[in-house]
Amino acid sequence: MNAKVQSAELEMRPSRDLSPEAVRMLIRAGHYQGATAGLAPGYVQGNLVILSKDLAGDFLAFAHQNPKPCPVIGLSEPGSPRVPGLGSSIDLRTDLPRYRVWKNGELVSEVSDIRDHWRDDLVSFVIGCSFSFEEALLEDGIPLRHVACGANVAMYRTNIACAPAGPFAGPMVVSMRPLKPADAIRAIQITSRFPAVHGAPVHLGDPSLIGISDLAKPDYGDPVEVKDDEIPVFWACGVTPQAVIAAAKPAFAITHAPGAMLITDKRNSRMSAF
Repeated sequence: MNAKVQSAELEMRPSRDLSPEAVRMLIRAGHYQGATAGLAPGYVQGNLVILSKDLAGDFLAFAHQNPKPCPVIGLSEPGSPRVPGLGSSIDLRTDLPRYRVWKNGELVSEVSDIRDHWRDDLVSFVIGCSFSFEEALLEDGIPLRHVACGANVAMYRTNIACAPAGPFAGPMVVSMRPLKPADAIRAIQITSRFPAVHGAPVHLGDPSLIGISDLAKPDYGDPVEVKDDEIPVFWACGVTPQAVIAAAKPAFAITHAPGAMLITDKRNSRMSAF
């Protein structure tokens, strides 16, 4: 098969009408390796962090210290690729479109299947994702440009330091959505209801105040235009552990690739605190 044709097929987005399990089965079979924003509407998506058992306690403490960027919604048993509370058929080794493999804090590969990297001492953390509150924003009539464009949300490292725990410390990563001021106010109200998926924004307006020098050059994801009548609104992001892994340099770790999430069987409505 022509490489360009094969690549295009792998990026063809599944129908929005498919169930979470059906989308996961397409991903597991290698038929889709793109971004998951907008897929299986109504269902929670999650960021992934996989570490050795000896570091799991420290990372869990780190997550508890930093609930805005790292709200844990699922935790596996050591050596198990299952998180039954998020979906009985989930296999964390195959069901995300893309994974990142890290060694000593360096990103060494990006793959679509981690079965060859799996070990019996690995513990998996599933962390809440802002895609859950995006659905609530869209239902309220607040437009999200990256969703409309089929792009990945723009994400940036900041100068906001996370609270350290054990070897884990580093900068908070944020996702940015450009909104008109009235929509930004409403977005604060709506996302405050979702503390398990990052909650309210951590910053609005001037990006330089949180250490971002150029919105056109995100550290992860795709650049998104901010129009003259809009302000950038920043939420804590579940890619934060990747910046922390780069700083802490554990011998081995696996994460999701930014924007390529785990689609779960849990309803977004279950993430709302009220």
